[in-house]
Amino acid sequence: MIVGIGIDVVDIERFGATLERTPRLAERLFTEAERALPLNSRAARFAAKEAFAKALGAPVGLVWTDVTVRRVDGRAPEFDYVGTVAERAAALGISKVHVSLSHDAGIASAMVVCERLEGTS
Repeated sequence: MIVGIGIDVVDIERFGATLERTPRLAERLFTEAERALPLNSRAARFAAKEAFAKALGAPVGLVWTDVTVRRVDGRAPEFDYVGTVAERAAALGISKVHVSLSHDAGIASAMVVCERLEGTS
């Protein structure tokens, strides 16, 4: 059963300008591994984190670095999540999270679907 769906779109150039203007923002938004990625990948990951937050009901208090978007060659992107994000997902009974990322023509986007599999709480 689908518990939540989220989508987000980021203007890559504008996002890059914001990161340049506010250098410490990257530390609040991204894990160390994510900060090393190219701008278009960071923008897509930010969109994914925003979409995930929306799928979780956009609760106050989520910590951006409690979720990491991970890519393994040949596989779809995945989330690793802990802390505030894991607590919210558990409270909603989420047992599976699907994420899709894209970046093209100056735009990064992401869609997230959270589901509770039958037989799980």
